[in-house]
Amino acid sequence: MKKSMVVGISAVLFGTATAADARDYISIVGSSTVYPFATVVAEQFGKTTQYKTPKIESTGSGGGLKLFCSGVGTEHPDITNASRRIKKSEVENCRKNGVMDIVEVKIGYDGIAVANAKKAEQYALTRKDLFLALAEEVPDPAGGEKLVANPYTTWKDVNPALPGGKIEVLGPPPTSGTRDAFVELAMEGGCKDFDWIKALKSEDKNEYKRICHTVREDGAYIEAGENDNLIVQKLDANPNALGIFGFSFLDQNTDKVQGAQIDGVAPEFETIADGQYPLSRPLFFYVKKAHVDVIPGMKDYVVEFMSDKATGEEGYLSDRGLIPMPSDERAVVVESVITMTPLQM
Repeated sequence: MKKSMVVGISAVLFGTATAADARDYISIVGSSTVYPFATVVAEQFGKTTQYKTPKIESTGSGGGLKLFCSGVGTEHPDITNASRRIKKSEVENCRKNGVMDIVEVKIGYDGIAVANAKKAEQYALTRKDLFLALAEEVPDPAGGEKLVANPYTTWKDVNPALPGGKIEVLGPPPTSGTRDAFVELAMEGGCKDFDWIKALKSEDKNEYKRICHTVREDGAYIEAGENDNLIVQKLDANPNALGIFGFSFLDQNTDKVQGAQIDGVAPEFETIADGQYPLSRPLFFYVKKAHVDVIPGMKDYVVEFMSDKATGEEGYLSDRGLIPMPSDERAVVVESVITMTPLQM
């Protein structure tokens, strides 16, 4: 596409702005899990190029996608980070607001850690334990195929093999991709241990999802905001509590916190990379293609993020806890970045 045509399209999309007078920095929002990785790339980008360091705000995956999809123009973000894949409903919301071409960039993998203070007893949990401890309704302990309001107050109530401490779990709010991934991987994973609930998935999908994904609101689960570092600090101050956050925060704070085994597997770099750890998930960011030729340095930033030196097997992000993709999978992502191929959904 000729430069004059790009500027002409930009003027339409951005009002009176053109490539010459548009915002001169990249605006990024989204996931608190991806935030530390994006921050490292942004700092590297600012130091090694002629462009300004991108401005990044940690809003949570859901909050970031809402901002990202709100429109095209310099008042809207250019990129949003996400610790889960974009939903079809979010793509539709983007299109409704004129955000037509979205480029999906998968950066690697992460695990969701369930952790507590290093000075406390280490936990070995199952996904069934997590479902029974944190769901709003659970199968009646007296037996039968019926649900009751969650009666469990201690971990020992849930499973006699666990410590007797009160169930007190600090975790992310509903706007967080980590929360979405946790209820899907951990709670639904444990929910499926009950055959009669599992059968509901084909009979009444909405009821199945309500049972498996609804977190209790009686104080056992405490929404601790989008700042995962704050959860780590609170765990260090409260040895009785457990916290839910991305593996990178566990990896960076091994002096303060320890990860629980889940179904017999510890949250470690190798177990997440090979898929053994049951609470593993991919990480993404999404690029607004309409902004690429208008906001200075956007494509260069994306190329830096997906460079071998950043997200490769020996890349600097692996030192921060990112689990790299296999080389063949990464090559596909890099190709889509080079061509800026829009997501089809």
